Amino acid sequence: MAAPEAVAEGVRLAERGDEHRCAELCRQGLNEVQQRRGGPLLARREVDLVATALTRPGGLQRLGTDPRRRVLVGTIDDVVVGVLVARVDDVRGTPLGVVEVCYVEPAARGVGVGRAMLDEAVRWFAAAHCLGADATALPGDRAVKQFLEASGFTARSITMHRSLP
Repeated sequence: MAAPEAVAEGVRLAERGDEHRCAELCRQGLNEVQQRRGGPLLARREVDLVATALTRPGGLQRLGTDPRRRVLVGTIDDVVVGVLVARVDDVRGTPLGVVEVCYVEPAARGVGVGRAMLDEAVRWFAAAHCLGADATALPGDRAVKQFLEASGFTARSITMHRSLP
């Protein structure tokens, strides 16, 4: 993995020594999202792939060397309290930014760590000439929806689901 690069106060690229902490934060995030309406399917379909990659030995290094992905950590007093995984997708020749994982441990919320990580991801998307950025908020999760709206995100689609017997 490349040498650590400071990208913003309280936010930096994840480095090899962060592997265990990033995996722990991903597990916490997965547990939290699975308690919400729509969360189990979202976790299984989308988030679990990244979380599984992060929780396996060497997973952070593999994600960190993928040029389409960026793994950021948010810190308070140099302690990692948040993780964000972003990727750039190719949509018919046009890049689109996707926030795959954004999680801050509950005790560290409300002080700007998540916003700082998200802002840095958006700067990276802009530098990659993305047409926009997508992030997921589950139905009824007002805190995440308000967090994303405060960062300039707006709803562009709503996915409806019907469970089958």
